[in-house]
Amino acid sequence: MANLKDIKSRIQSVESTKKITRAMKMVAAAKVKKAESTVKMSRPFTAELNMMFKKLLNSVGAYSDTTLKIKSAIDNYPALLQVREVKTAGLLVITSNKGLAGAYNANIIKKTIQTIKEYNDNGIKAILFIVGQKGISSLKRRCKNFNCEIAKTYNAIANNPTGEGANIVVSDLADYFVAQKIDKIEIITTRFKNMMSYFIENWEVLPLKGIHDDYERLHDNIIEPLMEFTPDMHHILQKVVPMYIANIIYQALLEAQASELASRMTAMSAATSNAEKMLKELSTEYNKSRQFAITQEIIEVVSGANAQIG
Repeated sequence: MANLKDIKSRIQSVESTKKITRAMKMVAAAKVKKAESTVKMSRPFTAELNMMFKKLLNSVGAYSDTTLKIKSAIDNYPALLQVREVKTAGLLVITSNKGLAGAYNANIIKKTIQTIKEYNDNGIKAILFIVGQKGISSLKRRCKNFNCEIAKTYNAIANNPTGEGANIVVSDLADYFVAQKIDKIEIITTRFKNMMSYFIENWEVLPLKGIHDDYERLHDNIIEPLMEFTPDMHHILQKVVPMYIANIIYQALLEAQASELASRMTAMSAATSNAEKMLKELSTEYNKSRQFAITQEIIEVVSGANAQIG
């Protein structure tokens, strides 16, 4: 039989762990409701903006104008919409800063490594832009085995996705794309489904391929009204293109945060249930050991008494 002191120590340890996992479950459950609400409210705006953007590009036609004032890469919308041969791919990988979220981060990192390998097999280098400490620490170590490098890392926006944070990422991606350091931009993130599940997805951001064909297919039998632009179409696009890219990144951050919290809530719920099961088993083992010790002591007392009588 196991030592009573050791079993009692294990029971106390499991009880402490159970308190922590239960608290983390409650915190995640409180946060995930807000995150879920934010995601669901933002999806209609994102869908409408995407459709408006496609209609705008379909009306404009040519993507160049010499009268534009370009102060930074993000203002250079003709360069952002340029399609060229892909020699280097930019991957925005969205993970979390904290662990204890089940296989959430591991699955995203696995998908990232798989994507990098596929690019490398086609002779394409991968340049990573990583959100979240878990992705940063893991991919820094594993990226050495592939033809890839880490260009930028972001910690703060993993905990609190904001439009300002998304704009910072957009600015960095635009700088690399316009300077032709990367030839495409792709996001590896998760799409929130419900409290119990999410999907890992690759979102292609730039270049915008087949956007006219897609628009025409969706509106084949619909007569669209003529669009008028003030001051002109190129200045409108100069504002809309950064907004479009920033919104995609912001939506990806929101989806990832909701997925992470849901995964953590599920993981902590399972951990709490396992702790309760373990406590029952340890309590049974403790009682058996205690009963064995008591029985052993009674036998020894009886044996001693019989020896004196004899």
